[in-house]
Amino acid sequence: MDEQRVRGGPPQWWRHGPPWWDRWGEGERAPRWPWRSTVAVTVFVLVGSNFAAHGQEGERAALDPFARVLLVVAGALLLWRRRYPVAVVFGTAGAVMLYLGAGYPYGPVLFTVALACFSAIVAGHRRAAWAAMGTLWAGHVLVAHWLYQWLPPSGDSAVSWGEELVVATWVVAIAAVSELFRVRREQWIRERTERAEAARRRADEERLRIAQELHDVLAHSISVINVQAGVGLALLDSDPEQARTALTTIKAQSKEALGEVRQVLDTLRAPGDAPRAPAPGLDRLPELVEQAASAGLTVDVEGELPRLAPGTDLAAFRIVQEALTNVVRHSGSRHARVHLAHDADVLRLRVDDDGPATGAEAGGSGNGLAGMRERAAALGGTIEAGPRPDGGFRVLAVLPLTASAGK
Repeated sequence: MDEQRVRGGPPQWWRHGPPWWDRWGEGERAPRWPWRSTVAVTVFVLVGSNFAAHGQEGERAALDPFARVLLVVAGALLLWRRRYPVAVVFGTAGAVMLYLGAGYPYGPVLFTVALACFSAIVAGHRRAAWAAMGTLWAGHVLVAHWLYQWLPPSGDSAVSWGEELVVATWVVAIAAVSELFRVRREQWIRERTERAEAARRRADEERLRIAQELHDVLAHSISVINVQAGVGLALLDSDPEQARTALTTIKAQSKEALGEVRQVLDTLRAPGDAPRAPAPGLDRLPELVEQAASAGLTVDVEGELPRLAPGTDLAAFRIVQEALTNVVRHSGSRHARVHLAHDADVLRLRVDDDGPATGAEAGGSGNGLAGMRERAAALGGTIEAGPRPDGGFRVLAVLPLTASAGK
């Protein structure tokens, strides 16, 4: 953004709205009373009209108490411009029309109508603003070319049509600038809404990613710990040495799980920092096999380990991890097979077990399979999971290699 400003692009406030526009938006939701600006405008109108009266002395009527009342009314009406923009734009136009019709000096009083018109158009009351400005200009034409004969100051003459054209130009210019700000304001609101929605989307995606990571880490580790705890309890009296081995496995598995959970939480706390440890990938497949073996599951691995982009490598590892966890938890088989195959475009991961299913969730309705599908879909891949015709259960993941490399 800074580079664009240096190179002559539009300033930052024009793209995203001026800093004070947030306060204007708050005023729309819960309209405030613009005391400071109203007082400042009213003082400016009173002081400026005094100077204008001295400059037009002899040409226009002198300021009297009635003129000052009209000036105060035109300025004070602006206090309601956010709550009742239509009434304010017509009220200021009427007060200014009375002021000019009484022959008082031209001056900053016209600024009150301009500000009221701006507020009405920005608030969406375009027709009312144009009608009020048109009425004011028509009234001025009527006074300047016909009623001036009976209105003060005495001896006044008709205004030339050239001057009338200047007044009309100013009326159109005020309305046009107000329309421009209205359009830009709608664009700013739309862009800010889109940015907020995009930020919420990114936050939701990040929460989903962290939830998937925590689920995959904890589900696998707790499954192994649960199996080993059962073995330790069963053999505590009859085979203390085997029970000690089970407890050692529980300690190692819980330590590893804590480390991975800590890594995920570190990423959450400091999303911009580099991770302290590399994300797991298929190069840790032997560890999964060893952990499954400690839970009583024999795993055969077939195929070569391909080189993958980090995102695909992590997804493939978590898919195999979750599939083996489901075998440990939901299958009566103590044997599983992991098959890896790839070509130039896709990686195919297949995890099979011989069954039978031991739980009601073996059909694939749990969060684990949903998480696997989400991981694959994020990379443009697919997951197929279900019973095999010859018994058992199969998880088949197809992950594109070309798309993942670009992510």
